Parts: sequence; structure tokens; C-alpha cells
Amino acid sequence: MRFAIILIATAVKLLRDALSGHEQEVDINKMRSVKLLRKVMPVVEEYQGTRMTVRQHGRRALTPLALVVVAVFATDVVFAVDSVPAVYGITEDPYLVFATNAFALLGLRALYFVLHAALSRLVHLSYGLAVILAFIGVKLGLHWAHGIWPGVPQIPTLASLGVIIGVLVVVTLTSLRATRNRETGDAEVVAERH
Repeated sequence: MRFAIILIATAVKLLRDALSGHEQEVDINKMRSVKLLRKVMPVVEEYQGTRMTVRQHGRRALTPLALVVVAVFATDVVFAVDSVPAVYGITEDPYLVFATNAFALLGLRALYFVLHAALSRLVHLSYGLAVILAFIGVKLGLHWAHGIWPGVPQIPTLASLGVIIGVLVVVTLTSLRATRNRETGDAEVVAERH
């Protein structure tokens, strides 16, 4: 049940951020992991090439690059913890849950760079992800309730996959249409100026 609550809370936060219209900006200095690291060791202000630590005033100190590595690691851990309940919404096989999360973490950074340009055109993706997370949260909640009260319905796996694929298709089509209309409008404004 905890996983269901986590997913629904994450969906509400994603939807709230998407409706507010501003993109989430990440300030590395405000991350808990970085604040904790700053309390443990001093941090210099300047990068020192690819070095993670340097000697300053006779003490070992971290460079900003070390803070970035810790921030990326913390983000990966949050991603892994957040995606476990989503995978459990599809299957309860522990091997599949572990394997899918391991492969997701291994390919996450490479995939981000490949899809960075495409993601800028998917302007409605946050809405779709919020719907998917809420749906999986409800599915997990129903599954938990079915174990206690057998009369509670469950959502079949194929129906879950259909909903997820359907939401992603709709979000992709609406995003591409919105960005195409925006680009067409920008091109008309530029043409009118000349």
C-alpha cells in the first residue's frame, strides 16, 4: 500500500508542477545529499579539472565536480526507488523487477542524451506521466485491497499496458501538434516582420 501512496503523491506533485507552467529547476546546493556532503567535508568553489578532491589549507576538500557526481547518484537512487512500485504494478516477479530497474539505471544517462531533443518537443509529457503514475498507484492499491477483501476488483496486466501505451500515444500526439502549431506561429511572425 505504501508504494501506491508514493506513486499517487508523486503523480499529484508532477501534475501540480505541470499546471503551474514552470519547469522544475534543480538547484544542486538545495539537494539534501549535497547539504549533507557539505557538512561532512569542505567544498572549494572552483573546478579543478577532473579532480574530485584537492588539498586546501592542509585539509582534503571536495570540488564542485564531486558535488555533481553525488547529485547525479542521488537522482539515480531516487529514480530507482520511485520506479520499483511502477514495475510491481505490472509484475510481482522479483527478478524482473530487479532486472528492469538495473537496465533502466544503466541506460538512463545515455538515453537522456539521445532523447534530449525529442523531450523538448514533448511538452505534455508531465501530464501523461502524472496520469500513468496515478493509474499504477490505483492499480497497486486495488491489488493490495483485493488481498484483504476478495470482492475488490483488480486491473489486469494487459489492461494496464493498454492504458500506459494509450496515454503515451495521446501525450505524444498532442505534444507534437502543440509544438508544430507553435513553430508555425513563430515562423509566421518572423515572415511578417520581414
